[in-house]
Amino acid sequence: MGGASAPAAEERVALADHDSIGMVALTDQVALVTGASRGVGRGVALGLAHAGVRVFGTGRSIARADLGAGVTALPCDHTDDAAVDAVFRQIHQKAGRLDILVNSAWGGYERMVEDGRFTWAAPFWEQPAWRWDAMITAGARAAFVASQHAARMMVPAGGGLIVHVSSWAAQKHIGSTLYGVAKAATDKMASDMARELKDHSVTVVSLYPGLVRTEAVLAAGVFDLSNSESPEFIGRAVAALASDPDVSRWAGSVVVAAALAEEYGFTDVDGRRPRPLTLNDV
Repeated sequence: MGGASAPAAEERVALADHDSIGMVALTDQVALVTGASRGVGRGVALGLAHAGVRVFGTGRSIARADLGAGVTALPCDHTDDAAVDAVFRQIHQKAGRLDILVNSAWGGYERMVEDGRFTWAAPFWEQPAWRWDAMITAGARAAFVASQHAARMMVPAGGGLIVHVSSWAAQKHIGSTLYGVAKAATDKMASDMARELKDHSVTVVSLYPGLVRTEAVLAAGVFDLSNSESPEFIGRAVAALASDPDVSRWAGSVVVAAALAEEYGFTDVDGRRPRPLTLNDV
């Protein structure tokens, strides 16, 4: 996960020992959720909107997404730097501030099957080169650029929260080398950004969902969903972080959505609380 100064995985997967959390209202908060057209990003956008946050959501197909009145849709291809710049200018013009950024935009799940072959999990020497750009450019680089823009708004304001949606694949081989590289880069980015933003009261974390009941997961029909999470559950996790006045204790850490539910006391939309996964479970 980087050089000698990088914290060990056991240290970065934060398990707070606070017995109770003083929560604050989110009705005056403004958030941007990238990749909000579907899946986890859409769930985060809805979860934050339900918590009272003013939410802006981006995505290439966001105009066709069912987000309700609580989310302002801003079409954006996050591989287009000019389009990203335009999004942040719109947020500044419409809201004048940004308190929360959730980087959920991602690439690499498209075209898993090529010429009748499932190539997504192929060994690295058999991977198509385009998938590197899909995962690194549309994933890690997109998060980096969006975080740059967010930091330029948050630092002068004296605070903020940046959440990178990541995965256990950063720490364990899951699926493919490329997937692990992209998620490991995401975690290291969160750790180092947190260090550089520490003196500006901006908190950066990596957030690990469990098995999320996204459209793709449900359509596959092959997963055991007994301990799964709704997409909105991930939004509730972000809302809990944003409402914690002591959120800086998580800075630079990997946080697990289901572990946050135990810490903060929230449940999924069905009233259940999924069991937090560990590295051995994955």
